Amino acid sequence: MSDREQTVDVLRQAAQPLHGDPADYDRLLERARGKRLVLLGEASHGTHEFYAERARITRRLLEELEFDGVAVEADWPDAYRVNRYVRGDGDDASVTDALDGFRRFPQWMWRNDDIVTLAEWLRARNAEHPDFERAGFYGMDLYSLHSSIEEVLGYLWRVDPEAAKRARERYSCFESFGGDPQEYGYATSVGAESCEEGVVRQLVELQRNARRYMSGFSFDAADEYFMAEQNARLVQNAERYYRAMFRGRVSSWNLRDMHMAETIDALLTHLGRDGHESKLVVWAHNSHLGDARATEMGARGELNVGQLLRERYDDAVLSVGFSTHTGSVTAATDWDGDAETKRVVPSLPGSYERLLHDTGIERFYLDVSTGPARRALREPRLERAIGVIYRPETERQSHYFHARLADQFDAVIHIDETSAVRPLDEVGVADEHELPETFPSAL
Repeated sequence: MSDREQTVDVLRQAAQPLHGDPADYDRLLERARGKRLVLLGEASHGTHEFYAERARITRRLLEELEFDGVAVEADWPDAYRVNRYVRGDGDDASVTDALDGFRRFPQWMWRNDDIVTLAEWLRARNAEHPDFERAGFYGMDLYSLHSSIEEVLGYLWRVDPEAAKRARERYSCFESFGGDPQEYGYATSVGAESCEEGVVRQLVELQRNARRYMSGFSFDAADEYFMAEQNARLVQNAERYYRAMFRGRVSSWNLRDMHMAETIDALLTHLGRDGHESKLVVWAHNSHLGDARATEMGARGELNVGQLLRERYDDAVLSVGFSTHTGSVTAATDWDGDAETKRVVPSLPGSYERLLHDTGIERFYLDVSTGPARRALREPRLERAIGVIYRPETERQSHYFHARLADQFDAVIHIDETSAVRPLDEVGVADEHELPETFPSAL
């Protein structure tokens, strides 16, 4: 028996087949006991099974282990609109209305049938619980600079009109760049004065007035203030991100993932303000959640959410990656392109995906934190990452990188043949004021 055949045999013996029954994730739930963060990845941004299985796991974490909600790779204001809906608040009459904020490419990431199903389940579940036990739905990305400015101004006009005037003056700095964050980033790279001072001062002023803003109002003042503060923090971090875009990928990628980790920190603090130990499920691409130190990303100076959270929370983090061999995916060919159903070509020989495929098990959960499976998956191999763009004709160059799977994740869920997520919309709508989500990395 060759070394490779021995490795496949080790994985076959360690794998727990998934049959679609309630006990599928008992082992994962047992591993999640005592954790504050369960990170659920995805190997693409357009695969139905990744959404569906993450939703199954999330429901059990909320119901059985009393997690407080889910934070996803989406912009804060758009996701917060969904949060209001699932908690029984807000003005949206239906889940599709609540998802209407996700109109910018690639809107299918969140405007899809699987998110509709999850949001409706969350709303029904929350209706049976008191307000302080209701699970939330939160975004942690930073592309919504202009939308977040509007949210901060809207909040301040309600609670402190004089402060709103000052905020409007500070944020007006961006207007001279035509409302395009890329134009702003480019202009500052060639000498234009930045808006940094104003956005920092705005966040500081908001935080100084926190106690006053959170008292004496009929709505949930703490939640509303936190929503506004997070939008102001997003504006500050987005301003830095757009300036960094023209200094190179490493700088902008790191700022983005640092913002997402910072958002998770802030959420845990806010949700635990009553004294309980808050806990969150996190959904994002494998490239964000698998520890960057175990990949070629880390070798070139990039960090990610998974690395940062492991460094901050240590054993309180459980990280689960997802994998597939072939099937179909919803993705675009170019930026701002239409959503297409594309065939996922079979994984390359020598990749982790091909190794998992060769076990012959259609769907399985694999703990890679200890034992022979961990030893078998610590050797560097190719790993596939499909983002919002998929170009199978250049797949090796466009979608593979080297990694050590057992050091990236604590466990892996492999679904050998997967299918494309079903968008609610057939064609994407470009937004002239914001960058596409996941820009420029597509992940």
